[in-house]
Amino acid sequence: MKLSILGCYSATPRTLNNTTSQVLEINNHMFLIDCGEGTQVQLRKHKIKFNRIKHIFISHLHGDHFFGLVGLVSTFRLLTRETDLHIYGPKGIKEIITLQMKLADSWTNYRLIFHELNSKNSELIFEDDKVEVYTIPLNHRVYTNGFLFKEKEGLRKLKIHAVEDANINVAYYRKLTQGFDVENEDGITIKNETVTKPAEKPKSYAFCSDTMYKEDIIPIIRDTDVLYHESTFLEQHAHLAVKTKHSTAKEAASIAKQANIETLILGHYSTRYGDIEEFKTEAKTVFENVKLAEDGKTFEF
Repeated sequence: MKLSILGCYSATPRTLNNTTSQVLEINNHMFLIDCGEGTQVQLRKHKIKFNRIKHIFISHLHGDHFFGLVGLVSTFRLLTRETDLHIYGPKGIKEIITLQMKLADSWTNYRLIFHELNSKNSELIFEDDKVEVYTIPLNHRVYTNGFLFKEKEGLRKLKIHAVEDANINVAYYRKLTQGFDVENEDGITIKNETVTKPAEKPKSYAFCSDTMYKEDIIPIIRDTDVLYHESTFLEQHAHLAVKTKHSTAKEAASIAKQANIETLILGHYSTRYGDIEEFKTEAKTVFENVKLAEDGKTFEF
């Protein structure tokens, strides 16, 4: 699982800081999460292939999280994209994007498929044989979702020497990886666990931005491997977090601790602060394994 941070600052883009956007690579999928201004420039800068992006998840309709979307949709058209593009976001996102395309007479030459969201409960919004994606209802000034990405359990691994010693025909290898017992060449039933081992533990990633402190999300994200949680403010400005419906670094750390998260990544920093290390310092007073998002930074888990 690989996470590439394209932008992780709040409000407005600056010469050295970009607004929210990131790419998650998980089990051969490449998901774009939020699409602030400058996202496509960041994609090029970090050599992320446009044509691998088939699903885009937009948390909410504040500009620092989606103003780059129509530009990216347009660029895909100019690059003669043919692959379908799925966009998941709040109700209204289809109207916004299609109106811009209509007025510019710039309809796409590929299928643009919108999945508009309005539920206040967590729901499954994407699933295939490898990955599931759920919404995480958040509490912000407008309707907002985070997203939980979960790998499905993979096939069991063959203990190749044990399989060969058990005299099992190669035609049954697939059934073994699926967990079945099989008969060997001598007609003897071979127990699956004697010749296979479990698949690697499925990985999971939760993205939570923007939101005020919200304990309701803890059951949804419990035991997730990696949590990205907004930390717009430090404790000295906790009153602003309440007013604007954002979180502090300590609050993000509290969510991580209660949800038994393995790794917490902080982001969505207010540009009022000169040193983002302060966010890590505050969060670590509550939760130990804290990392800081930075534009252009890549995490591999």
